[in-house]
Amino acid sequence: MSTKSNHPWQFSRIGGFDQARLESADDIRCIGELDQKLWAALACPVKGLEFDERTLALIDGDGDGRVRAPEVVAAVKWTDARLKDLGALKAGSATLPIASIKDSPEGKSLVASAKQILAGLNKADAKELSLADVTNTAAIFAQTKFNGDGIVIPDSADDAVTRQVIEDAIACVGSVVDRSGKPGIDGAKLDEFYAACAAYAEWANKPKADAAILPLAGATAGAHAALSAVRAKVDDYFARCRLAAFDKRAVAAVQRNEAEYLSIAAKDMTISAQELAGFPLASAEAGKPLPLVDGVNPAWADAVAAFRSAVVEPLLGKGKTTLSIEEWSTVCAKLAPYGAWSGAKAGAAVEKLGLERVQAVLSGGGKAAVGALLAKDKALEGEVAAITDVERLVRFHRDLYRLLENFVNFEDFYNPQRLATFQAGTLYLDARAADLCVRVDDAGKHAALAGMAKTYLAYCDCTRPGEKLTIAAAFTDGDSDFLMTGRNGVFYDRKGRDWDATVTKVIENPISIRQAFWSPYKKLVRLIEEMVAKRAAEKEAASDAKIGAAATATAHVDQAKPADAPKKIDVGTVAAISVAIAGIGAMLTTIIGYVAGLFTLPFWMLCLALLGIMLVISGPAMLIAWLKLRQRNLGPILDANGWAVNGRVRMNVSFGKSLTHVAKLPEGSTPAADPFGDKPSPWPGLVKFVVIVCFIYSFVNYQGWVYALTKPGSAFHDAAGFSLGESKEQRVEREAAGDAKPADAKPAEPAK
Repeated sequence: MSTKSNHPWQFSRIGGFDQARLESADDIRCIGELDQKLWAALACPVKGLEFDERTLALIDGDGDGRVRAPEVVAAVKWTDARLKDLGALKAGSATLPIASIKDSPEGKSLVASAKQILAGLNKADAKELSLADVTNTAAIFAQTKFNGDGIVIPDSADDAVTRQVIEDAIACVGSVVDRSGKPGIDGAKLDEFYAACAAYAEWANKPKADAAILPLAGATAGAHAALSAVRAKVDDYFARCRLAAFDKRAVAAVQRNEAEYLSIAAKDMTISAQELAGFPLASAEAGKPLPLVDGVNPAWADAVAAFRSAVVEPLLGKGKTTLSIEEWSTVCAKLAPYGAWSGAKAGAAVEKLGLERVQAVLSGGGKAAVGALLAKDKALEGEVAAITDVERLVRFHRDLYRLLENFVNFEDFYNPQRLATFQAGTLYLDARAADLCVRVDDAGKHAALAGMAKTYLAYCDCTRPGEKLTIAAAFTDGDSDFLMTGRNGVFYDRKGRDWDATVTKVIENPISIRQAFWSPYKKLVRLIEEMVAKRAAEKEAASDAKIGAAATATAHVDQAKPADAPKKIDVGTVAAISVAIAGIGAMLTTIIGYVAGLFTLPFWMLCLALLGIMLVISGPAMLIAWLKLRQRNLGPILDANGWAVNGRVRMNVSFGKSLTHVAKLPEGSTPAADPFGDKPSPWPGLVKFVVIVCFIYSFVNYQGWVYALTKPGSAFHDAAGFSLGESKEQRVEREAAGDAKPADAKPAEPAK
């Protein structure tokens, strides 16, 4: 919250509202005392601006992706506590002299960190820091074993045993990236690694305590795999046998029918055909044991042979060619403990190390040694945090004042030599360059609020190889006759890169009062063109229909029926037509009467009457345009992008012309004659001259000035010998008497 300020603020009236001027170090220092009602904006997003995102992220104290006024004030206070002169921020330099840091507790810590950074970059004698120096974190910490991030790398260890533990942990449970850019482990990864080792060792040692787990010793794993491969098919076989034993009628049902074999035989068969693999393992009968050699489904012969050699013979004896259901249950029971044990495997992440290495890790002192390295690294956290503060100060030294000029006031926006942070670039379209272009994530959502800006907006999809963005461009000068969806242009971003731009949506609003004056007539012309085109299309369709009907009638003339007798005209229809014609005639008579009445006026009155009619037609459009142009402002356009614009950032007509540049020839250039251009006609100029002369003469004569100059007795009359008109009083008396002929309308005497 702003408090009462004794600072002598200076304000400028720009854009229709008062904006605080930030000209001195005291102006910047006291920014927290400025009433926030006088700030141009109160919040802005971190992303989507033509501003360093890293700087905005450092200002964004709560990390919510938005910079608010209190966070800007906090950034100024933080900088003031560490920089000798806040006025140095105005230069916006990316280089920070070490001598410009305050000799305060905070400043001394930054100086020490700055020197450490320069030493790490082999620039110990340098007197200043650049932004490149502080952003190259990997280079700063590349030669250091400890950097305060709570992560150790293999190189952090001085002995081979501890190094091997760190490398094994990285290989088994993954790594985290150290500030040096190298892979390492933190405390969480170390604990995860040792927990996995302990769990794996406990699991792997269980067979030593329970012999049932490995009935075939080292061959148990292979035997269990061979059993698992055929288990489902063997269970299926014995289930079919039990069903056949339950009811003899089921014997045929549990076998595949002949039609299924025929469908397979019709194809090019392979011994492992998928269709055959779905058949039973062997022919099922009541009480029949499972054959292991002869009579086995060919698609399963190899799997059954492997099961016989790896499981049946080692457990039941050599030479077994069949397997009863009791023997099957015995085999499954003997391998069940191994299945349960292998299914409960723990610490699988370290299995690749082998049990011997895992036990060596657990029995050694590697965990304590790595823990000591982590503690040593963590002890440098404060010192390294100061290095981050050095980066913060360098960035604020370059960017903070520019942010104030786009947040506390909108100096950059109203300066024709600069672009504001929200201006994404320039759109070239329809012989114009629009500078007010903002990035848009969702054109539909943005337009819902941006329409309140009373500004003509064109939304464009911009593309270049591998990239795409959407912008909203404001057109504030020229006209909108050829601004429409589908038009193409070129967008240049702030980096100078060109993008193909296509208009996808427009929000129509007046651009100028001149455009509003002619808009009713342009709409009338377009309406007439559309009606004429529609009428022509209807006539063409009717003509085509008549031609088609005539062609059809000619082709079937021999089949034509006699024409029906003509129907009599209804008397009521004739009366209705007569009434309609009479009404139309009365309307035309009235219109012609009004038009004829206009032409009975003196010529100058006729001109003024026509001008008045034009104003009546264009006046409402001009009034609406004038009202909307007075309301045109930037706020809704930015608010739709996540800003919180505080003032009414107006864009009046004169300022709007600076945001949209209409094409014009350079000064001093001379256009060459167009060999294909239309030849200039003298008639428009001649007509204008005649109208002006007639207007002047009609007005002068109506006032009686011609008669006063040429009446008998005047110097001109005595010299010329004739009169050119009558006085105003004579005309009034004559018209009152009903005489249409001027009182002195007689031939003038010839000149002497």
